[in-house]
Amino acid sequence: MQLLPAALDDYVDEDNPARVIDVFVDELDLAALGFARVQAAATGRPGYSPGCMLKLYLYGYLNQVQSSRKLEREARRNTELMWLTGRLAPDFKTIADFRRDNGEALQRACAAFVAICRGMGLLSGGVVAVDGSRFKAVNTRDKNFTPAAVRRRIEQAQASIERYLRALDTADRQEGEAAELRGTRIRERLGALREQVRGLQAVEVELATASDHQISRTDPDARAMATHGKGTGMVGYNVQAAVDAEHHLVVAHEVTNVGHDRSQLANMAAKAQAATGAGPLTVLADRGYFSGEEVLACEALGVTPLLPKPLTSGSKAEGRYGKQDFVYDAEADAYVCPAGERLTWRFDSVEHGMTLRSYWTSNCSACALKANCTTGKERRIKRWEHEAVIDAMQDRLDRQPEAMRTRRKTVEHVFGTLKAWMGAVHFRMRRLDKVAGEMSLHILAYNMKRLISIFGVKPLISALNA
Repeated sequence: MQLLPAALDDYVDEDNPARVIDVFVDELDLAALGFARVQAAATGRPGYSPGCMLKLYLYGYLNQVQSSRKLEREARRNTELMWLTGRLAPDFKTIADFRRDNGEALQRACAAFVAICRGMGLLSGGVVAVDGSRFKAVNTRDKNFTPAAVRRRIEQAQASIERYLRALDTADRQEGEAAELRGTRIRERLGALREQVRGLQAVEVELATASDHQISRTDPDARAMATHGKGTGMVGYNVQAAVDAEHHLVVAHEVTNVGHDRSQLANMAAKAQAATGAGPLTVLADRGYFSGEEVLACEALGVTPLLPKPLTSGSKAEGRYGKQDFVYDAEADAYVCPAGERLTWRFDSVEHGMTLRSYWTSNCSACALKANCTTGKERRIKRWEHEAVIDAMQDRLDRQPEAMRTRRKTVEHVFGTLKAWMGAVHFRMRRLDKVAGEMSLHILAYNMKRLISIFGVKPLISALNA
């Protein structure tokens, strides 16, 4: 028996992260961020305020509870959530609809928290690490179709049909009730396989008109993407993130359905530059981001990129000299080969929109090292007209050998932490815009937890109130 009434505030101590969520959301201008139903309608029963729903979701994502049904249960039994939401307990459909309908507003709320971090002077280091990681979508591999996958499935189904036809011939030659039952089951299976082949052939026709020759049935925006393991591709999204190297805060992120990172370097550099407000910014990335055009675009933005160039020389793979074995003489505009000969400029050509300069010498036929250099008449070297930018970047990287170690320890653990929080099924939403909103909730929760670990709850609340 309790004779005096209990206050919910007594169950939430002063160092509870729920207090940070409460202060942060109360400081936001939810209408300016684009949240729906900030002002209740004049008629009818008012709905749950977006502030209450955002607090509910942030608490759930901070504590690895992302399911709307689980959040519904927690709102009814968790004293911290009761305090945070004022003992309001929305049903799971209302909770799920809020996340579905406010994707863009959730992205802006995440950006608002980054702006708070910038105002606190946490993003002044001038170095960010960029990386991308594949996250699973709701769509399974069986519900994703590409031309190669459809052809393979048709071949498998036709091979199964031939096998069942042979089994049916054998069953027809046998007598008895068991043989008759076996024949019936085989005919049913044959019918299902033939229906499957017709369905796959219809998908083949549909793929011919698809813009990127890929179709996903459950989540139309999800795409099949290769992973590091052989034959272990997934259907999902490619999440890009730029992480501050000093405090490991995610300063910018983007969800794409493009399976590679080659076109993302300048885009993420621009987003990180805008988020940090830093003048000179250094961006660290791995070789998956390497693209001459992207490096040049970073230079135009005033961003210094640092990433290694992929070693994809066919000559080097076959045991001959690669382009990196030829030294470029900028003053003479010529290459010096391992034998000491000079390869001079001959002409320019345009390939894939890039102007390439061609160099070679006429003395290759008499060279003693020719067998180690080329199988043709002479060895030719092509140089991009802006390759000086690549050479300068390589020189910077040679002077900073720790840069790639800094990149790994800065950004890779972020993705590992997020995937551990999300569990086996990564995304719960469908369509790119809604998945982007869901990812913003994860990033916002991650950044909030980082700030709590850096400052502590009370100092952080004081900073948010300032």
